Amino acid sequence: MSGYLSKMAEQKFEEVVLVHDAKTGLKAAIAIHSTVRGPALGGTRMWAYPDERSAVEDVMNLARGMSYKSAAAELPLGGGKGVILDEPATEKSEPLFRAYGRFVERMNGRFITAADMGVGEDVLDCIRMETDHVIGGSALGSPSPFTAYGVWKGMKACAEEVFGSPELKDFRVAVQGIGTVGRALCEHLAGEGAKLIVADLDKSKTDMAVELWDAKAVSCEDICKQECDIFSPCGGGGAVNEETVAQLNCKVVAGAANNVLKEDKYGSVLHERGILYAPDYIINAGGLIFVEHSRQGGKGVDEIKADIARIEGRLKDLFRRASEQKMLPAEVADRIAEENMKEKLDHSLPG
Repeated sequence: MSGYLSKMAEQKFEEVVLVHDAKTGLKAAIAIHSTVRGPALGGTRMWAYPDERSAVEDVMNLARGMSYKSAAAELPLGGGKGVILDEPATEKSEPLFRAYGRFVERMNGRFITAADMGVGEDVLDCIRMETDHVIGGSALGSPSPFTAYGVWKGMKACAEEVFGSPELKDFRVAVQGIGTVGRALCEHLAGEGAKLIVADLDKSKTDMAVELWDAKAVSCEDICKQECDIFSPCGGGGAVNEETVAQLNCKVVAGAANNVLKEDKYGSVLHERGILYAPDYIINAGGLIFVEHSRQGGKGVDEIKADIARIEGRLKDLFRRASEQKMLPAEVADRIAEENMKEKLDHSLPG
């Protein structure tokens, strides 16, 4: 694990905790990037990582992204994330998730968790048995439809920037990953008359898309190569990487996945290829906005959706600033988030 303390210092992490429960076999990691704006809220995902190093790198990248997402959305939150290693011997059981909940409780409210890939509302119900520092569960419902709603609105800003109109009718959209967010996004797109191309590791999900929306189903290996207007990664991170960046045959990359760019340098490559990239933590903030409003209370669904719809305006403003300042949209997004974090920090300093 050498090098992680240096990375924490360089990227201003506050805490990374590795946890293990001998009785249940739980192996997990929790990363708190920042609590400058408020408690570090971020989902917990359960994933079959190739090794423990990959899990730690993922949780750190995701936690940092949550700090930027919260700051850019002007929410009173910091950024954190949790991951549970899904290994062959791991039994997905109530005792295991309750053990994880006890570790969340030990963070004393500095980390608040929610749903993510592999961790649904039923799992959150188990975690809540051991800690109050969790948002979601069966009573609240999934934030996924709200994430999808924000991505759909954000796509309209992208379409207006590239094609001159926010209308998505007859647009060819390649959706990578038809999970809860991907499916909800497809419903919005199909409802507007977009033509869908879909891929997922689970064939039953692509079969469903073909039946419901007359989508074209392709393999996970080929989804990046499809000729389309918008490529929308809605699964794991790193969808734009050393291999796929040259294969993309689209004008826009805009999706619900976190850490879409495997490395920041691929943002420049996309720009050079004439492909507009909607920074992931700007366009996919709808679920976080829903979760935070649920935590605070006081707003109904229509009010929450109206707040999420502001993502479209945020992206329009971001694209305008990027053009005026001759910067990449991702660079402008980082600057906005960092300014918001610094402003909060400055206000909290004595004197």
